[in-house]
This record gives sequence, C-alpha cells and structure tokens, in this order.
Amino acid sequence: MMLSRPRRNRKMAAIRDMVAETYLSPAHLIYPMFLVEGNNIKEEVKSLPNNFRWSTDRLLPEIESCIKLGINKFDLFPAVREELKDKMASYSFAEENFYLDAIRKVKEAFPEVVIMSDVAMDPYSSDGHDGIVEGDKILNDETLPVLAKMSLAQAQAGVDIIGPSDMMDGRVGFIRDHLDNAGYTDVSIMSYTAKYASAFYNPFRDALDSAPKSGDKKTYQMDPANKTEALREAELDLSEGADMLMVKPALCYLDIIHLLKENFTLPVTAYNVSGECAMVYAAAQNGWLDYERVVAEMLLSMRRAGADGILTYFAKDFAEFVKK
Repeated sequence: MMLSRPRRNRKMAAIRDMVAETYLSPAHLIYPMFLVEGNNIKEEVKSLPNNFRWSTDRLLPEIESCIKLGINKFDLFPAVREELKDKMASYSFAEENFYLDAIRKVKEAFPEVVIMSDVAMDPYSSDGHDGIVEGDKILNDETLPVLAKMSLAQAQAGVDIIGPSDMMDGRVGFIRDHLDNAGYTDVSIMSYTAKYASAFYNPFRDALDSAPKSGDKKTYQMDPANKTEALREAELDLSEGADMLMVKPALCYLDIIHLLKENFTLPVTAYNVSGECAMVYAAAQNGWLDYERVVAEMLLSMRRAGADGILTYFAKDFAEFVKK
C-alpha cells in the first residue's frame, strides 16, 4: 500500500489553489513601453508583435486602460531621432527632451502610477553604445557623469525608479550620490545587476533603433557563461546604494534570479526581454503554442525562481487573461 500519494493534493482546482507555492498577479508586473516624438502615433514594432511606439497623446489613454486592468508600473523607453543623437548623449538631459516631457505628463495625469526609466547612453548615442566611445573602447569613468546628469533629469521629471542598464562599473554609487546631493533621496535605483550580453535583445533595438554602430557590448555586459560573477556585481550594487537588483534576460537565466534571491535581502526583479516574448508571439501566431497558457507558465517560472517583480511585454495581455 502507498501511504503517501502526492496526487491527492492535485485532485481538485480548489485544493491545487490552496497548496500553490507561487503566486502571480498583475501587481508583480512592470510594463515596458516605447515612446516617440510626435502626435497621434501608434506604430507596431514588426519584430515584437502587439507592442507599439507611442506618442504621448496616445500613451496616456493606453496607460489608463492598463490601470483599469491592475497594471500600475511602467518602464518607459525613448526612440530618439538620429539627428538628435551625439557622442555624449547630450539630448538625454536636454530640457526639450520629449521623453522627459512625456514622463511629466504621465505623472500629472496619473500620480499614483510608478514610472521607471532607463539610464544608458545607447538610445541617445550616435555610436549606439551604453558609454562614451573612444576608438574601439567604451570608456567607463568618463561615462558616469553623463549617466548622473541623465538620472537627475529623469528624477526632476517625476521618475520613481531609476534603472541604470549601462553596466558601467561604479555607476550605481555615482548616480546615488548625484541624486542625494540634489535632494532626490526618495528616488529608487533598480540596478541592472546581472545584464548579460545576450542574443535576445534584437526586437528591443529595432524598437528604439539603438543597435551599436560598430562592435558589440561584450566588454561591459556579462558573459552568458558566468554565474558567480553575478554575486560580485550584486555585492557592489548593494554597497553602492541600489534598492533592487535585476537579472536580464530572465528565461535563460532563472538560475541567476534564484542565486541572487538566495544570497541577498534586496528585492530581485527579472526582465522578460523582447526576444523571449517575440518567440512566443511568433509561435502562437503560427498555432504552435497556446499563447495564454505559455505566457502564464513563463511568468510563473520567473516568480518561482525568486523574482519579486517582472518587466514583461506580456503585462497587459496577462492582466486581461486574469480579468477574463
């Protein structure tokens, strides 16, 4: 006779719900959205179906519709015209920056929502890199003041969480000092702690037209072969004043999410990146996968690995699934 039968705890939906170890809801999700300058613009990103470049006037009603579904955290990314880019990413902190203006308008219309920003030079750089380029090198220390100016401009516009995605050494501490000295001690930093040099970023770069003009990002983004290096990065971010740690991408790096969650008390977030989402969109459009079930399973795996929050392009769709 079998005294222990695990299936008894699976026999009914009510029992399965009661003993479920992991919980996933729209409250755990951050919705990345792309912004463009102009009016009445809603352009689908061809390599990332069901995601769009929004002008501010179209963005505001879209955010309102997300709020009604329980999505109240948004990460905004700017698609900048080429003629506004330069080697020093000076448009990133210019007063006339449409991205900063959009943040102000979102916070004026919806003060209760959380706005997260991206801090890196690549959307604004004529070189397409996250730091200042000199010859074939990405300069680290020289880049930090640019990131600090960018962070301060975003904080002044109303950003709640600064997201340094550049992977320059020392940038969390540099940004923290700059924000604190300017009186923005309440602005959080969600550091891209373990951001890997991944092949899953292409649709995002299509959306922002931000791919490097030459070379790659392997001298500053992490090697996918490395695991314990993420611990070193996290220790540095913690010591420099980060409020949250992020792993990017998520799906191929669930072990890294778990590693950071097991070793640090800071909240850990995961970025379910564009390439990961594009694969699911393509397979679902071809009828190869059940879109709703796969999205839920994928996001649940990130929560199970230890992610407290998830940046995902599936955010609105998942919220609609839950409401349905």
